Amino acid sequence: MKCDVCKSKIQTTFLNKIVGTYIRDSRGKRKVVCPECQKKFSREELLEKF
Repeated sequence: MKCDVCKSKIQTTFLNKIVGTYIRDSRGKRKVVCPECQKKFSREELLEKF
């Protein structure tokens, strides 16, 4: 999977869970965010990017 903000590849665990999080935008679509982007941006800033 790739981060929807910075387009970098997100690592997965051995059970194929992502090392990051999912955020839902205003339309209810699920977006993937890497840990680096979580540190850089607040939740409100991430939602503005979608």
